[in-house]
Amino acid sequence: MIAVAIDGPAGVGKGTLAKKLAEILRFTYVDTGAMFRAVAYDCMMEGVPLDSASRVEAALAHMDLSVECRDNTQRVTIRGRDVTDALRTPEISEASSKVAIIPAVREKLLEMQRNLAAGNNVVMEGRDIGVKVLPHAQVKIYLEAGIDERTRRRLAERTAMGVVTDSTAIKRELEERDLRDARREFSPLTRAHDAVLIDSTHMSLQQETEIVLEIIHEKTGGLYGIQNSQNTGIFTI
Repeated sequence: MIAVAIDGPAGVGKGTLAKKLAEILRFTYVDTGAMFRAVAYDCMMEGVPLDSASRVEAALAHMDLSVECRDNTQRVTIRGRDVTDALRTPEISEASSKVAIIPAVREKLLEMQRNLAAGNNVVMEGRDIGVKVLPHAQVKIYLEAGIDERTRRRLAERTAMGVVTDSTAIKRELEERDLRDARREFSPLTRAHDAVLIDSTHMSLQQETEIVLEIIHEKTGGLYGIQNSQNTGIFTI
């Protein structure tokens, strides 16, 4: 099995890139962030305080969280109810970073994430994939971008969702998230020593995709990876 691990800070565009790569390669796309958002969502719905590690850990025991990846989409269910469409709000994203610092949450989700990769070729994105979740992934990418560009991308994403916000608030939110991710004791946001660093600040999705496909082609000895035909924007196998 081939694993492509994509890590990086919030708002950098990991999900967009990972989903595009999975579509082209016909790999399974895995969004680990959605799993943390699902835990936060259920805790909020059940009145579990997110700042109480013991209460959150206790809630995990009967959460019955499951993830299904199919046709380049990922659906998350809790106790048999599909909650996927409720997980993309700013409030849930903010809450997810709070439960993400709890070791019990990360350990539970770590097992799920590794199981998803065990029998599938995957493109998995998150913040500790190359270091913790899939340390033996054949391809590791660390995606970054300047804070102003990440703010612009996140603002565009929320505007498309119909969420009213402003760039100042988003920038502050991203900076606070960066701090939490970098400082958490358990699996902090870290670039794997063998990850390829890509600064996407001035890149389009097309450019990012082409670069990573070339890296995949090289890292897998030509087994996978797709070359762009004469820069026409049409990917061919």
